Amino acid sequence: MLNEQTMEKLHAMKLNGMADGYDEQRQQARMADLSFDERFGLLVDQQWRWREGRALTTRIRNAKFKIQACIEDLDYRTSRGLKRGQIDQLSSSEWIKFHQNVIITGSTGTGKTFVACALGQGVCRDGYRVGYYVAKKLFYALNQSHADGSFLRLSNKLARTDLLIVDDWGMETVAEAQYRDFLEILDDRHGSGATLITSQFPTKLWHDTIGNPTVADAILDRLVHNAHNLEFEGPSMRKPKRRKK
Repeated sequence: MLNEQTMEKLHAMKLNGMADGYDEQRQQARMADLSFDERFGLLVDQQWRWREGRALTTRIRNAKFKIQACIEDLDYRTSRGLKRGQIDQLSSSEWIKFHQNVIITGSTGTGKTFVACALGQGVCRDGYRVGYYVAKKLFYALNQSHADGSFLRLSNKLARTDLLIVDDWGMETVAEAQYRDFLEILDDRHGSGATLITSQFPTKLWHDTIGNPTVADAILDRLVHNAHNLEFEGPSMRKPKRRKK
């Protein structure tokens, strides 16, 4: 009865990891050979792992990645310009700590989104908050937020994100007002967050995409000067779909 009450209290206090560890210890006879401090230390370790695992799951879910990818699954054999040295440098998440940026460019199908999501998941595993957006949907959300009065809430959310991923930059025609909104968000994030952009277009063509040269200069200045550049090349890695007979 006492054991059951202990389990109930642990769950009531949301110490689920410790409860699981306590239950496991009760079923293992060899645990009787350990001291109280050793057994208690094992329970604390299990609670810690449980809490960290749950927090990681929450960060990955909130990031809303388009693809569930991880750095360990990256393919360096395909000739597309993916360099292990660059990925090793980025996998430590030091660039997040120093509020640096990453710009991934290359033609369609070269794996830009996969690499962006893999880096993003690695950042989540290191304890940082990540937000993934397809550029078209981000600009649509910015436009709608002005209509429904939620722009301040959305901009504050983006400002607090440790890593903001914007995928497929330059694919859609965007009004100048939305580019100004994005510039405001970059200003809010200056010195407090990192940004990752993927695009089919090299940065030298972004002026044409943005249109207004003043806004373009300001956006590029905040993104490019401290960015790690990954330039992919070669044919699409996507497998062609087989036609049904």
